[in-house]
Amino acid sequence: MAAADRAAIAAGTPPLVLMERAGWAVAEAVVRVGGGAYGRRVLVVCGKGNNAGDGLVAARLLAAWGAMPTVVFLDDPASLKGDARTNLERLRGVRRLVFGQPSFGRELARSDVVVDAIVGTGFRGSLSGPAAAAVEAVNASGRPVVAVDIPSGVDGVTGHVEGPAIRGTVTVTMAAPKLGIVVHPGSELAGTVEVADIGIATPRPPAVVGMPEARDVAAVLGRRPLDSHKRSVGTVLIVAGSVGMSGAMALAALGALRTGAGLVTMATVASIAREVDQTVVEATTLPLPETTRGTIAAGAVGPVLERASTVDAVAIGPGLTTNPETVEAVRKLVAALELPVVVDADGLNALAGDPGILAHRTFPTVVTPHPGELGRLLGTWSSEVQADRLGSARDAAHRLQAAVVLKGYRSIVADPSGATVVVTTGGPALATGGTGDVLTGVTVTLLAGRADPFAAAWAGSWIHGRAGDVLERLLGARGVVAGDLPAAIAGVTRDLEEEL
Repeated sequence: MAAADRAAIAAGTPPLVLMERAGWAVAEAVVRVGGGAYGRRVLVVCGKGNNAGDGLVAARLLAAWGAMPTVVFLDDPASLKGDARTNLERLRGVRRLVFGQPSFGRELARSDVVVDAIVGTGFRGSLSGPAAAAVEAVNASGRPVVAVDIPSGVDGVTGHVEGPAIRGTVTVTMAAPKLGIVVHPGSELAGTVEVADIGIATPRPPAVVGMPEARDVAAVLGRRPLDSHKRSVGTVLIVAGSVGMSGAMALAALGALRTGAGLVTMATVASIAREVDQTVVEATTLPLPETTRGTIAAGAVGPVLERASTVDAVAIGPGLTTNPETVEAVRKLVAALELPVVVDADGLNALAGDPGILAHRTFPTVVTPHPGELGRLLGTWSSEVQADRLGSARDAAHRLQAAVVLKGYRSIVADPSGATVVVTTGGPALATGGTGDVLTGVTVTLLAGRADPFAAAWAGSWIHGRAGDVLERLLGARGVVAGDLPAAIAGVTRDLEEEL
């Protein structure tokens, strides 16, 4: 965004004009949040950078529209420079305060809306001094807040929060969303994000981190031709389950079927084959040799490879356990399968000691780890993964030569090419056992339908997350179980087809 800003200026748009447009967008947001302009009391809290300039423009416009703004400076206003200084000189008839004056508390208490113009997207570290105190006071007031570009205190690149940070009601971000308000926890503090077009042309993916929207996912899903049949729309083989873990297989199979797989084969241990066959009557079953522990045995490799030659994509992992013989079977299968593969759960745990198996595959591969599984693949801790989710996903995609879905709130999907997206669907409704198994089924179905692995990864995650969002509205975040997801996924895919 800094480069795009410089390019706009070099192309002939004066920076003062960009600041005027930004301030106008902020002022309009204040009017929406405050329910009007006339007579509304607005407290504009300014730092000393360009964000302060945007806030000063907003204060001037709001005063012209009949509001009663008060500008609070955290530093000596004489320290303002450049365009921010110019807009300070343009400010007339607006009350000004310096933070720390006794009247600040009174102005805050009677304000209808607060404008956060303290620091911007270039901020790193932790707020301190008057900025920290002002942020804490604003948050404690309970007043609605319009943040300029990003809530003050949030790292614009990582979304990390190391100290006090504004909790915004609305964040008006200029030209395009910033990564810091897309990933957690910055996304939570931003509130509703409004993107303001101020005349800056922004880069296009893959030069930037993308956010899939419904029309993007719909394009991956495509429309089903009228003459479709079960083998033309994608056939899937799922290797999953063990004694006591039959649900993992059933959930993955149902996720695949509800996403539109034409034919699903469930390859699982003979002990539970009848059970899953009766649970998912629409799928066929391939009983496999098993260990004394009820997990797939080394002898399963041959039957799986033979059946895999008849399908379009394979998923492997849910509910397999880490029995040593099962681990060895998984490693042999992942290395030998000559078609698109999704690896999840215990499939990933089986590869933790030798992730090079994935890197040496020459066929499309998607892996869908949670932070613990990715940590084991990379030889690090889940806490390290969580500390830099974007970097960890990109590192894994490069090292594993696979599309990587780092699951969690705001899942990160990375491709070996460096292309990366943040999936903005999904939330706490998915925090229940088995939902990842459903995602495996969704993703392998998109692979079977000829989507490239990166697109299958992010589109599958988006569909899965949107289904969770729908169920959360219906049942509440605590009331959703994994078995609810497949039917909701069918509704999501129907809506996506209508997008086309």
